[in-house]
Amino acid sequence: MPVSKFESMLKTNDVYFFDATEFEEIIEHYLNIGKHSLAKKAVKLGLEQHPTSIQLKLMRIELLIFDDELKMAVKLLSEVEAVEPHNDEVFIQKATILSKKKKHKEAIDVLKSSLDFIEDPEDIWSMIGMEYLYLDDFENARLNFAKCIEVDYEDYSSLYNIVYCYDMEQNNEDAIKFLNTYLDKNPYSEVAWHQLGRQYYEIGMYEEALQSFDFAVIIDDTFIGGYLEKAKTLEQLERYQEAIDNYLITLELDDPTAYAYIRIGECYQNLDNLSTAIHFYKKAVHEDPLLDRGWMLLTNACYSNKNFPKALYYINKALQIDEENPMYWRKYGDINLKLNFYEEAVKAFYKCIDLDDNEIEIYVALADILLFLGEFNEALTVMIKAKKIYREFAEIEYRLCGLFMVLDKEEYGLTHLKNALAIDYEYHFIIKELFPTVFQNSRVKEIITQFKKVVK
Repeated sequence: MPVSKFESMLKTNDVYFFDATEFEEIIEHYLNIGKHSLAKKAVKLGLEQHPTSIQLKLMRIELLIFDDELKMAVKLLSEVEAVEPHNDEVFIQKATILSKKKKHKEAIDVLKSSLDFIEDPEDIWSMIGMEYLYLDDFENARLNFAKCIEVDYEDYSSLYNIVYCYDMEQNNEDAIKFLNTYLDKNPYSEVAWHQLGRQYYEIGMYEEALQSFDFAVIIDDTFIGGYLEKAKTLEQLERYQEAIDNYLITLELDDPTAYAYIRIGECYQNLDNLSTAIHFYKKAVHEDPLLDRGWMLLTNACYSNKNFPKALYYINKALQIDEENPMYWRKYGDINLKLNFYEEAVKAFYKCIDLDDNEIEIYVALADILLFLGEFNEALTVMIKAKKIYREFAEIEYRLCGLFMVLDKEEYGLTHLKNALAIDYEYHFIIKELFPTVFQNSRVKEIITQFKKVVK
């Protein structure tokens, strides 16, 4: 075999003779397995023994392009083109160089001109399609990939590319029409049924999607992608036990994945079987300890069970993976609040604000904790900042009233009280809950009574 003979030669430092075809086979082998250094050695030796071989020169050009040595590639390609101007590979490599230089329109022109000389144009159509994709010209890309399909209905790469073009154009209806037409001619294509199901799923036609995925796994009962999509569709139809069964099939067909474990866990949670859900969430984080979503699902499950110490442990795991996620900090703050760890809760809600989580709930929760801790000035600063974002919100105005009153700035407090009552009179009970001494203030009572008469 030429490859073993070549490798034996490399070990002994002897020089063996190979004919040009054998060198082509050796180089092709190394290119296919990604051993470019050995491919280069074979090309060098091959050209030393066969300096006029056009095919070996083209293989050298391919390696030069791979290494981004485009000037040398262009020079050598010009020499080859002078000898064989209509060689298929000359057009292909010329277009590849232009594509690498981001000259996609010129690459398309070269490829189109090659069609006059090439007997089997499928590869050229496919390359033209890819160049149009680089230009975000999805219609022309799709039309060229469609030509490939017409010649070879098993060309699944072109099929995927056609569907991708429809996806990028957000044209699910035409994608469905295309796939149904394709399936009329090639009804036993599990790939096409799978793609058709995805299109139906995208537009919420879950029964039709389910039927498509069913066909896909009937044709190929080892088609993992078909079972995964079928399970997702069953979830949408709230048929959670059937979804679980299909996810479990994927675990039997291939190595377990954190994704499948999580989906199974969520199905069990939807079936109100929280203990089994937690079991699968734990499997997910065991499979992929850096999957923060798994840790968050464990956090939420334990929170639902009021097991706040465990929830705190799991939310810390999530934050170790992604400490810039404000939703994680919000949950961290909430859990610490449940555990009466007020300083940690304050830290968490400040972190949320630092991460641009400016929801009113964050400001209100933070101010209320600071109020509880007796940090009145700090709480007031938080509420003033909140008012700059939320100008006409009773939750903020009532708290500003109470805080100013506590800090002996009665006139400011009463002004905010009037604002709050004008926005939402019924919500004034919050003063009694948060600021009982303020609620007993005679001027506060008088203003509330006046507004009560107006409201009636």
